[in-house]
Amino acid sequence: MSILIKPIITEKATRFAEESNVFSFVVNPKANKVEIKKAVEATYGVSVDKVRTINVRPERSTRYTKTGIQTGKTNAVKKAIVQVAEGDTIDFYNNL
Repeated sequence: MSILIKPIITEKATRFAEESNVFSFVVNPKANKVEIKKAVEATYGVSVDKVRTINVRPERSTRYTKTGIQTGKTNAVKKAIVQVAEGDTIDFYNNL
């Protein structure tokens, strides 16, 4: 089971990473905080101070077409906000 799916690289996440050593990841929905902490420490070689998680609900949409009402939804995801110890950092751009 892969715990870390991908890092979140947005303007807001980059600002938090630069200012306060806080990094964001999309993680497996069944992973808990202890598993996320161990996975980040093993993958990036940093020490983690705090882990916060967010379950993002799917967005639902309805369209009215000639054939009737079409409903759909996006996938639900779980995000992890990881605070790294002072002095440690994660570089997402070194493999580009």
